[in-house]
Amino acid sequence: MALYEHVFLARQDLSPQQIDALVEQYKGVIENGGGSIGRVETWGLKSLAYRIKKNRKAYFTLMDLDAPAEAVKEMERQMGLSEDILRFMTVRVDAHEEGPSAMMQRRDDRGRRDDRGPRRDRDDGPRRDRDDGPRRDRDDGPRRQRESSEGAQQ
Repeated sequence: MALYEHVFLARQDLSPQQIDALVEQYKGVIENGGGSIGRVETWGLKSLAYRIKKNRKAYFTLMDLDAPAEAVKEMERQMGLSEDILRFMTVRVDAHEEGPSAMMQRRDDRGRRDDRGPRRDRDDGPRRDRDDGPRRDRDDGPRRQRESSEGAQQ
């Protein structure tokens, strides 16, 4: 059997219990087809980049599948018929990831690279992009005269 990662987006007006019921329904479809489901992660309610079927938010859920292709196709067919499912995507993988997915990890644990170098504090001295001269108010400088709009209309 092949390994898959499956993500689906459910409507924003569903309750968490209804999301769990959807997961159990599709888990039953996979198990009836001779497959099994590994990890199931509910990522929660997230904003969408654009509206999908008049929804601005959706519940995201990830499932790791170990199932034959026919069982996955049947699950996708049923998801396509369901009004509660906005979008879904199944990707075949060589191996399932161990531990939590990138969406479930805290931002600090994601291994963010800091290419900008160390942070400057205010005690580092004057900024190099500004003059060291005295600050000038806007009213001190010469003003340019505006052209009168009356002369332009003639």
